[in-house]
Amino acid sequence: MTTIKLDKEETDIENNADRFVKVSGKEQQKIKTIISRANEKNRVTLRLNNQTLELIKRKAQEEGLPYQTLISSILHKYANDKLIDEKYILKSIHLLNK
Repeated sequence: MTTIKLDKEETDIENNADRFVKVSGKEQQKIKTIISRANEKNRVTLRLNNQTLELIKRKAQEEGLPYQTLISSILHKYANDKLIDEKYILKSIHLLNK
């Protein structure tokens, strides 16, 4: 038999399953609407110089992604303070090791 290891969130759910209360159909619809709105996308027009666009397309091809998806991912990471500058990190590590 295979043992499955639960993460903390899954363990919390498992431990509190007896507190589960089914929500009404109206509440379920509200939740679905909120999730749907959160997943909506807007079309944006962006002007890039040809060289920048070609570099992005090349990187996207290396990653196996459409270039628009790569641009969207980069902007999402930047907006959520998750875009990491590898050179900055390596420089910081180098300075810490002095």
